[in-house]
Amino acid sequence: MRKSHFLVVAALASITSGAFAHSGHEASMPFMSGFLHPMMGFDHLIAMFAVGLWGARLGGKAIFAAPFAFVGTMIIGFGLAIAGMSIPYIEQGIIASVIFLGLVLAFSARLPLVFSSGLVAVFAFFHGAAHGMELPADAHATGFAMGFAAASIFFHLIGVAFNKAIEPLNQKLVSRMTGSLIALSGVFLAVGA
Repeated sequence: MRKSHFLVVAALASITSGAFAHSGHEASMPFMSGFLHPMMGFDHLIAMFAVGLWGARLGGKAIFAAPFAFVGTMIIGFGLAIAGMSIPYIEQGIIASVIFLGLVLAFSARLPLVFSSGLVAVFAFFHGAAHGMELPADAHATGFAMGFAAASIFFHLIGVAFNKAIEPLNQKLVSRMTGSLIALSGVFLAVGA
C-alpha cells in the first residue's frame, strides 16, 4: 500500500467514525459499528498496527500466525466478556500490549513463532474483553465481532504494508524507531490511565 493510499484510508476512516458515533446505528449496522469501534481507541489501533509490523519483521509464517492469534483470541475474550465473565485488569493488559509490542520492535526481538503468537494471543484476550465490555446494548454481538475482527485484520495489514514501504530505507532502523515510539506511547497511556 502506497503512502498516499494509506492517507486516503485514514482520512475516510476518521470521517466515517464521526458519522457512526451517534446512537441508533449499532442495531441497524452492527458490522460497521464493530468495525469502527477499535478506531475509537488509540491503544487498540497502535497494538493492531504493531502486531502486523512485528509479524512482517519476523517474516515467514509469523506474518500470518501473529495476526491470526490476535484475532482468534480477541474473539474468545469478547465472547467471555459478553457472557458475563468478570475479567480483571483489562485496561492494564491493553496498555501492556502496546508497551511490549513496541519494545520487541525497538529491540528487533526474534522470539520463536509459538512464543510470539502466544504472547500476542494473551494480549489480544484483553483487547477482545474490552470490546465485549463496550458492546452497545442494542448491537448484535456476532455482527459487531465480525466488524472489529475485520478492522483488526485491516490494521494488521497496514503494519505489514508499512514494513514493505520502508524497504528502500534502513528498514531495521525505521522499525526500531517506530517500536520505540509505540512503547513510549504505551508508557504515556499508562501514566494517563
